[in-house]
Parts: sequence; structure tokens; C-alpha cells
Amino acid sequence: MAVSFLTHELSELCLGKPPLKSISTSATVVDAIEVLRSSNESFVSVWNCDNSEFGRCECVGKICMVDVIVFLCKEENLLCPSSALKTPISHVLPKVYGLVVHLEHSSSLLEAINLILQGAQNLVVPILQTKRGGTLRRKQQQKSSSINSHNGAEFCWLTQEDVIRFLLSSIGHFTPLPARSIDTLDIISSDVLAIDYYSPASSAVKAISKSLAQQTSVAIVDSDGTFVGDLMAYIDCGGPPEDLVRLVKTRLREKNLEKLLQEFTILTSSAGDVSASSSSDEESPARSLTRSGKYARSPSYSARYVRKAEAIVCHPKSSLIAVMIQAIAHRVNYLWVIEDDCSLVGIVTFSNILKVFREHLETI
Repeated sequence: MAVSFLTHELSELCLGKPPLKSISTSATVVDAIEVLRSSNESFVSVWNCDNSEFGRCECVGKICMVDVIVFLCKEENLLCPSSALKTPISHVLPKVYGLVVHLEHSSSLLEAINLILQGAQNLVVPILQTKRGGTLRRKQQQKSSSINSHNGAEFCWLTQEDVIRFLLSSIGHFTPLPARSIDTLDIISSDVLAIDYYSPASSAVKAISKSLAQQTSVAIVDSDGTFVGDLMAYIDCGGPPEDLVRLVKTRLREKNLEKLLQEFTILTSSAGDVSASSSSDEESPARSLTRSGKYARSPSYSARYVRKAEAIVCHPKSSLIAVMIQAIAHRVNYLWVIEDDCSLVGIVTFSNILKVFREHLETI
């Protein structure tokens, strides 16, 4: 039964998904920042299009705000930030092949899982047109500047989270696998990215860049290996501290970068608004860890998926289904695994989980 379940077409997972927000490879870093600020998605897709009559459009990657930050933190860009902001976004794209893969809407769920296990993070799937009165009608009329249209076609993308959600909706097909603990399933990875709590922030830039490519995160640990927190959660916590914002504004004024100062002011004020809306969200009962090492209740994501700077954690004896539900509830694709004394055991990712489901099929 599980084998036939995985023959479902990807069009079933695409139902209700909005067209991709996108930018061209020739767009600048500033353009990417503007699109990310106006979007409810964490990432924006980057496209290379031949605009001739029969030209082809291809999604060649994706960009998030952290990619932009890592790019701007490079030494040469810190020396001239105004020039860095005018750089084509193609220079910011991660140099990792196969992170984004095109598939047809008739492709199977099994094919999607196999590609994810090979390293794909996002699957680009065309949005089906709907029939009305015997003719094909576009699902949405395109705007004049049409940021979502690619030679007359619209696309959505499927993530690892989408696939995990779909599997969870029919988890009974895989009994008794979901009830087993993650340690007995051997899906806890001990190969994690980690930095010491007292390390300078600049030392984390390379680890952050690598974590984006791997769709994981960077653990913050103290000298005895105790898990302190999740660095990416701190980055996504809704905006930088006010004292840091004031410092950056002062430095920009000193360098007479007034236009950049205006952009930075708008950006940080927008982040503050998002943070405020996030703090008022309804709390979720899922398990999280504050920096003190005690468990607390973590708020759910806002419309822009902003959360407090708390790590989402589980125990080695947690069941597979509990881990899946917890990750989806918090809109993360990994969970840190810690012991009762808060020592770090490792990490469980959606990729690890999908590998278990794929291997389970071979035993049926």
C-alpha cells in the first residue's frame, strides 16, 4: 500500500500553492532584498530566461536574506557596501549544483524523494491550468510587470517540508515505522556544524554559509559540550538588537552613505514590525530550549515565519512521528537532539527522515 501511495503525482502536492516569487539572474542584490521584504516566503527563486519567442526559462537557484548577509560580510564587500549592493544576484547564488531541480507535474512522489536524497532542496513544478468552458484558462491574470510569469507559464516549488507534510497526512500506510524512536532508526547525525558560545561572531560566517547549502543550522555550545542554542534561530529572531542597529547607522553616517542609511533604516524598521507581530502569536506546545537550558513554550511562526531565538529540540527516545509533527509545527526542517542534561547528541533533518521512509519501502 505504501508503494502505491508514493506513485502519487506531484500535482497533488501543488494544489493551492502560489506562483513563485522570482527575480532574474541579472537583478542586483538590492532588487533581491526588496523582493524578499515584500514576500511571505523565506526564499526567492532566481531565473535565467531566454526572452525569444521559443526561449526557455529555467530556475537556476534560490536566495534568502541570510545569503545576502553572508555575501555582504565578505571582506571586499565590507570595504565598499554600496558597490556590493549593485552586484548581480548571480554572484550571490550558492555554488552548489542541483539544489533546485525542475520536474513535471506528472512526476511521482517517489521520484521527488529520490531527488531530495540526492541533494535537491527545492523542486520546481509547473502549475496546472484549469479548464473552464472547454478552454484552458490561466489561474491568475498576470500583472504588467509579472514577476511570477516565465514565458507564459507559472511555477510553484515543493520543499522537503511539503513532502514530509504529505507523508504525515497518510502516516498509517507506514506502520509501525512512525512509532519507533529516532535513535533506534539510526537517523541522528553527529556530524554537526557548531561554534563556541564565546567565539567572535565573524567566525561563524563560513559555518552559516555551509548550513544554508546543507539546509541545517549551526549549534552554539559551551566549553563542556552543553547545547546553548541555535545560531540560525538567533539570526531569524525578528531583527537585530537595537544597540547594533544604532552602531551600524552611526558607521554609515560617518562614511556619508546616506542612501544606504535610508535603505537600512527601512529594512530594520520593517523587521521590527514583523518581530512585534510574531511575539503576539499564539503559543505552541512544541518543545523548545532557551539559552538557560530550560524548556519553554515557543511561539508559532508569523506570516513571515519569524520565531524567537529558541532552538527546537527533541530527545533520542522521541518517536519518528513526534519529531515530524514538532518540526512541521515550528516550520523548521531539522531538530537538535539533546540528552536530559542538555548535552548535544546531534541533529535530525527532513532528509534523514525521508531516507528512513525510502529504505522502509525496500523492505515491503
